[in-house]
Amino acid sequence: MLRIALTGGIATGKSYVLRKLRERRLATIDADDVVHAALGPNTPATKAIAGQFGEAFLKPDGSVDRKLLGARVFGDRQARQALEAIIHPVVYEELRKWYGALDTAIGVASIPLLFETGHEGDFDYIVVTACTRDQQMQRLVERDGLPEKEARQRLAAQMSTEEKINRADFVVSTEGTKADTDAQVDRLLLALTQLATET
Repeated sequence: MLRIALTGGIATGKSYVLRKLRERRLATIDADDVVHAALGPNTPATKAIAGQFGEAFLKPDGSVDRKLLGARVFGDRQARQALEAIIHPVVYEELRKWYGALDTAIGVASIPLLFETGHEGDFDYIVVTACTRDQQMQRLVERDGLPEKEARQRLAAQMSTEEKINRADFVVSTEGTKADTDAQVDRLLLALTQLATET
């Protein structure tokens, strides 16, 4: 089985590409979904976050207030690293279990911070989504409603798109139309299917 990692900077179209791969019947998992579950009420990760940052970062139901926590950590490198030390082991353990249970030729995991966490060696091939920095800013501000300052902080906290492209096996550009991106996804699927038949 081919283990494929899909990564890229924030607001570069990872979720869209992952959805299109899923529609083409590939097995997929999104690390963001794993994180969302891990930050639910009374989970080990939630309890660890409350211990690290304080009960003020929890909602009344006991889950993590992701918006409040995000505002806290994205401008503070040490705080972000403390959070990542709690979350990343949970994510990669869930991915390990998911791949272990798969019975398919290809499995695609969307992992926003793949390179930053040093786990690229866990995968056979890496796909990077890419667009311009201006497009990232526009999507974060207009689509996600982030203040411009917070959007810039989130971009600054990540490895540059250029560096990720240099380390990728495949690149899907989301700079153009959705039709352009879809055509690239189709070509990617053909390439991955061919690779899977060769292993």
